Amino acid sequence: MKTIGMMLIGLFLLALPASAQPNFDDIPEVTVSAKASGETFVPGQRGFLVVVLDHGPVLHSWPSAEQDVLPPEIAEFAIRTQVRLENQPAFITTGPIQWPEPKPAKVPDVTGSGAGSVEALTYKGRAVVYVPFLVADDAPIGDAELKVIVELQACDDTTCYIPQYNVNTVGISVAAEAGGQIIDPDFEGFDASVFDNADFGAANQNPGSTGAASGDDTVVTGAKFLGLVSLPSPGSPGFLAAIALAGVVGGFVLNLTPCVLPVIPIKILTLTKHAGESRKRAAFLGVWMAVGVVAFWTALALPVLFVNEVGNFADPSRVFGIWWLTGGIGVVIMVMAAGLMGMFNISLPQKAYMLDPKADNALGSFLYGIMTAVLGLPCFGFVVGAILPAAIASGSKLVVGTVFFSMGVGMALPYLVLSAFPQLLKHVPKTGPASDLVKQVMGLLLMAAGAYFIGAGLLVLVAEYPHLSKVLHWWAAGIFVAMAAVWLVYRTVKITKKPVPRIVFTAVSVLLATAGFAVAYNQTVLAKDVGLWQEYSPGAFESAVNDGKVVVLDFTAEWCLNCKALEAAVLNVSPVREQLESSGVVALKVDLTSRKAEGWQKLNELGQTGIPTLAVYGPGTPEGPWIANAYSSGQVMTALNNAAGAGSVEVSAR
Repeated sequence: MKTIGMMLIGLFLLALPASAQPNFDDIPEVTVSAKASGETFVPGQRGFLVVVLDHGPVLHSWPSAEQDVLPPEIAEFAIRTQVRLENQPAFITTGPIQWPEPKPAKVPDVTGSGAGSVEALTYKGRAVVYVPFLVADDAPIGDAELKVIVELQACDDTTCYIPQYNVNTVGISVAAEAGGQIIDPDFEGFDASVFDNADFGAANQNPGSTGAASGDDTVVTGAKFLGLVSLPSPGSPGFLAAIALAGVVGGFVLNLTPCVLPVIPIKILTLTKHAGESRKRAAFLGVWMAVGVVAFWTALALPVLFVNEVGNFADPSRVFGIWWLTGGIGVVIMVMAAGLMGMFNISLPQKAYMLDPKADNALGSFLYGIMTAVLGLPCFGFVVGAILPAAIASGSKLVVGTVFFSMGVGMALPYLVLSAFPQLLKHVPKTGPASDLVKQVMGLLLMAAGAYFIGAGLLVLVAEYPHLSKVLHWWAAGIFVAMAAVWLVYRTVKITKKPVPRIVFTAVSVLLATAGFAVAYNQTVLAKDVGLWQEYSPGAFESAVNDGKVVVLDFTAEWCLNCKALEAAVLNVSPVREQLESSGVVALKVDLTSRKAEGWQKLNELGQTGIPTLAVYGPGTPEGPWIANAYSSGQVMTALNNAAGAGSVEVSAR
């Protein structure tokens, strides 16, 4: 009972709110702007775009991959700066980008080796990027817009922030006569010798652009469909038919990609189940499954057609950058896999079977078709890398709509064939142990797909909020605590009809679930709050000691609940927190989660073998640091005062 009581006290302390709440919206950003070397150009004229990255006095960003100046261990993790033109006019041809000269700066150790800050080459201050371009000889007279996309990640000495995605639109005019010359200091760094290259723009043409109008109307320059076939250029004879055929092939190929292939077993089992019925019945359900696939892809054309101008929605697979959507799909797949393997059987009210999810009616088959199409989204770019840009470049909504409709047809084609000829599935085991084994293996394959989507969703979440990488286990624990609370209520209702036990255990369940999520939330706030604790390194420790600072070493680990309880109850609250944040104190967190952490050596030097351990160094403790494995606020305040040389003054805890 004593152990349980201590655990409950620890959970209560962990659930206490931190004294300072971080502002999640206050995220530093690099200011991005773009402009052209002129306002008016004549056909055949040269020009360039100027993209300015203003980092301010603190931030810097990772250099372009083209410059290849980062060591491999950093380049593997760094999100490199990218500049590109999206949906550029057909008469604009771009050349090699001229990147700013990288400069050394202190950056976080993104490799996770525990080195704290390291030095690397970065873009910093006012960095200017140049994108040269040519206006085609037969460019049409009129106004045009160049959409400049800039992607980068801003970092300071200790933190890398959420990656930025900036869209800048630069307006230019094509006229019979050139406009006046513009004088701008930012133009001085441009190297005009790039235009002397005979192959200018050949390797940098925007996918989907028809290239500089050279009189060749046969093919679209740039990416090829599936890397093999060049498509006719927009407006040429057979372009629409080629786009439709490519869409059908691309949709069929989607069934063979890792995104969709793991869920094919469910479809095969569904069709196998109905193969013993009339051929007409199987064909009926197969058609509805196919209609669901086609309906989803056709509906997906709408945002591409009408939102592309304002939301950059040309590639629908970008929705998988929404962590809860990707993870949610993974959870749904996991549940489906468990049901397929016979792990549970949910009995619903009779009316609920009007929305039968078993695909043995029209609506169920239609919904299965939609789910199949949804799972094809992450691999969308692979099969339409050339089709969709070419369709958008054509300027025809009919062509864009044809791409999505034909993809749906191609993806649905195998199900139409199998439902029309169910005898093709006669070799699949129908009943008995062999059938159960097939279901179990297929269910495990489906779980693998679910695990992939859940993992991908978590990676997106951590990429957007890096501090969450240290607290995901707390949220997992909180979810299971909440599940226990729900199960307690459910079973109590089943076991007894007496109102008092139901009320009491429901209240206990609410408190239990609230405590679980409160602990996870509080740990998240603390992980986000980087202002108090710095990561330990021998260099940082020695530097702080040599500067005459009071140095506090908190030896902790993610698996140490006692450490977390002491941090929540003593170190991260008043009055200790304010003292640790003062200018004369350096607070270093020594993370011993890993057995290979370099902080273990420091712990051994202190003669300690376990954690929690707190060590306080300072000018007032020449004989050695104050060390404690358990402590109160008053004891820590006294140790801080003594370390600063203020004498032994007891400070009572508040």
